[in-house]
Amino acid sequence: MNPSNGRDILLIEPPFYRLFKESYSLHRYPLSLGYLAGAIEKNTDWNVQVLNADFQPDPERMKVGVLGAEFETYLDNLRQMKGRAWEELRSTLAEQKPRVVGISAKSQNFASALQVAKLVKEADPETIVILGGPHPSMVGADVLEHPEVDISVVGEGEQTIVELLDAIADGKDLAGIEGIIYRKDGRIVQTPRRELIADLDSLGFPHETAARVLINYDQYPVEAFANVFATRGCPHSCFFCGSREIWSRKVRFRSPENVIEEIKSLKQLGVDSIHFDDDTFGVNRKYLDSLCGAIVEQCPDLKWSCETHVKLVDDRTISQMKQAGCQRVQVGIESGSDTMLTKIRKGITIEEARDACRTIKKHGIDLEVFFIVGFPEETEETLRETVAAIKRIPCDNVVFSIFTPYPGTEAFEFCREHGLVGDEFDVSLYNHQSPANSFCVNIQPAAFKAMSQKLAKMVDRQNSRRRAKRITSLRTFKRIRELGFRKSFKKCINLLIGKM
Repeated sequence: MNPSNGRDILLIEPPFYRLFKESYSLHRYPLSLGYLAGAIEKNTDWNVQVLNADFQPDPERMKVGVLGAEFETYLDNLRQMKGRAWEELRSTLAEQKPRVVGISAKSQNFASALQVAKLVKEADPETIVILGGPHPSMVGADVLEHPEVDISVVGEGEQTIVELLDAIADGKDLAGIEGIIYRKDGRIVQTPRRELIADLDSLGFPHETAARVLINYDQYPVEAFANVFATRGCPHSCFFCGSREIWSRKVRFRSPENVIEEIKSLKQLGVDSIHFDDDTFGVNRKYLDSLCGAIVEQCPDLKWSCETHVKLVDDRTISQMKQAGCQRVQVGIESGSDTMLTKIRKGITIEEARDACRTIKKHGIDLEVFFIVGFPEETEETLRETVAAIKRIPCDNVVFSIFTPYPGTEAFEFCREHGLVGDEFDVSLYNHQSPANSFCVNIQPAAFKAMSQKLAKMVDRQNSRRRAKRITSLRTFKRIRELGFRKSFKKCINLLIGKM
């Protein structure tokens, strides 16, 4: 340790999108780092700063297929640590000289997180590197195989980071801190897993400390802070998802009063539209009733969006959400094949998915749906069924992904057992739009690559047409409203059909 550095900790979101192209951006304040920063500021005397190294202030819109097209650039920037994102990281480390660096890692940016850790050690070998986030929680002690990582945090980190910093400041042994993996005398030590936080209301609001801790805060648009967690946890057990390894299948709820308090605080910043980041919004009817009722009563002009499950969609629920200001809903359908939906344990049929989409659209809510292709047991027939479903599903936007086996998930173990991934699996090569992805038992890699690329282009064209149609419809509606009763009914009709 270097005592001259004092009690300074820098929390970092590694670059990812910016490695594909400098004009791409993670254009938001990462909630995980916001929660950690709030806990550190509230409960310790450490000075905390946050750097989202994947942010730049004037981003370009990304299309579905782009990450694949720019994949070689990504690999080059990752491995050579080239580009502005790395330059900014080096500069920040030199300026901040932190005693501790905490890095948040998902599987898709884990390779980048390790590169960040290497930069930290190059700047000062005595700086303590702590790695947290979904990937370390899912792979456990494997993270400590990388010498640039000193400590790994497993599970929720808000309480763990406070105890860690107290121990580091006082030079205490780490053995009594739950939820960590670290080295001691040349061996790896894993402490018991920490219990999940029982009272989510005890956590601060991420945006409250942002102005003090977030580097380049003044370059962020207000929308970057418009994400809110009402719950943690998901009751479902999808074959490919690792959420339950982090949050568990037990859903914990913030009180509606606490959520409303955060929303009101965001509105004071100028936020008028939020997104609920819950894995599955609306899992409890009574809670949904209370939250929607509170929004109607106390934040009547709020607009919001969320992600929900097909099984939770019905007229009463969607009507209630609409009345409370919901404007957009995301739904994970994943496959157009009932066979595949059963194998991945999605718990729905494609017809149920279509009915849910029709219900959402019937209430005038924008709908975005998620599809994934290339599951391990995918066949050319199930893939064709997904193509057909994407063409027919009533929605405003399709988010298309290629199956990626994340280490620590059940899907990853299936792929390992069937020879689809080996011991030298390199997470840097795979993301949801990576051209390297091919994990199908029944489809040859070349054939899958051709089919997935064709589908990606189809989805981009379809989304572009839908977007253009919505823009045209909005402009037409605005023009008709401007005309009002000053023009004849015939002219209004002509405007609608494009004759004016």
